[in-house]
Amino acid sequence: MKNKRFSMATIALLIGVILSSCGVEEINQERDQEIVNQIKKMSLEEKIGQMMIVGVEGYALNSSTKKMIVDKKVGGFVILGNNVRTSKQLFDLVNSLKSTNKQENRIPLFLSIDEEGGRITRFPEELRKLPSNKEIGELDNQEVAYQIGRLQAEKLKLFGLNMNFAPVLDVNSNPKNPIIGDRSYGNNPEVVSRLGVQTMKGIQENGIIPVLKHFPGHGDTIVDSHQGLPSVSHDINRLENLELVPFQEAIDEQAEVVMTAHILLPKLDATHPATMSKKIITDLLREELHFDGIVITDDMTMKAISANYGISEAAVATVQAGSDMIMVAHNHQKGIEAYEALLNAVKKGELSEERIDKSVYRILNVKKKYQLSDERSPFGPIRDINEKIGTLLMEHF
Repeated sequence: MKNKRFSMATIALLIGVILSSCGVEEINQERDQEIVNQIKKMSLEEKIGQMMIVGVEGYALNSSTKKMIVDKKVGGFVILGNNVRTSKQLFDLVNSLKSTNKQENRIPLFLSIDEEGGRITRFPEELRKLPSNKEIGELDNQEVAYQIGRLQAEKLKLFGLNMNFAPVLDVNSNPKNPIIGDRSYGNNPEVVSRLGVQTMKGIQENGIIPVLKHFPGHGDTIVDSHQGLPSVSHDINRLENLELVPFQEAIDEQAEVVMTAHILLPKLDATHPATMSKKIITDLLREELHFDGIVITDDMTMKAISANYGISEAAVATVQAGSDMIMVAHNHQKGIEAYEALLNAVKKGELSEERIDKSVYRILNVKKKYQLSDERSPFGPIRDINEKIGTLLMEHF
């Protein structure tokens, strides 16, 4: 599988350049005319807003968060641990975001959270934790991985959320890695592929949007990108035979969203980290791996980016590189600066509106596919989910 898919990587990249010049979307997918017509009716400000996914301040809707909906018309929000206190509070917060957006905007929100299992969960203590990916990898049972994906989705649906930043497809090839570790299914790319794909399918088939992370692979770093910019010396041959294998498998199985890693790969791009690299996002992910879904950045306030670039420069650079959505998970003002930077880049000709339209099309396409809605969702019993998790843990772990 590995060698067959990538043996003609150089030729694929050359073909990708030709396709890109022709307009890759027109070649790779049939246009949804309803979405095309919708984009034509949107203002530039609305389009830029759809490309933003931002954080929430505190436990309840405040004026700053409301302004991001009313004034910037953002495409979505990410819920972090510091936004969660109790189940009732989280449910009310999510529904306040929905109801405000419903009053102001025609397009429903992405409402996202990290629910990987193990130590990476943002849900309140009332909900039982799912096993870590390391434990799932040691079990190496595809049906269990699928059921865990479904349970992750059930957790999100309980609160009216619709996008999960999981599964993690990083291959944990470096035991000294400070950030991935037990978040990975293991050090074997085939194991990571089959379990990650099944988890993704479990999430998808229970109505939640999965987000593959962290492309092109964060498993062999010794620096935490929350604290600094990791550098990985691998060439394309190594990546094709290890780090990229799970991502290619998931893309082949209809993945819709990929999150980029804040890592530098000097042998692919000596100047730009992956999040800001056209060689990695457009040439590698889009053209060689044939991914035409949403590319979303990891949080742009992480120090791997913020310690080296201003938010305005980074926001424009990542879209020029091929990203569709910019995540600014902390700092309300930084979110505004990123939004305004994109708006000004279009006005100055640094980004074309046609380029913006391509990203907005991808975003609206996924929102339509999952039939997202800002209608208030009913709050189901936590006990039912906890019982399902308890049964799974008792039977398999």
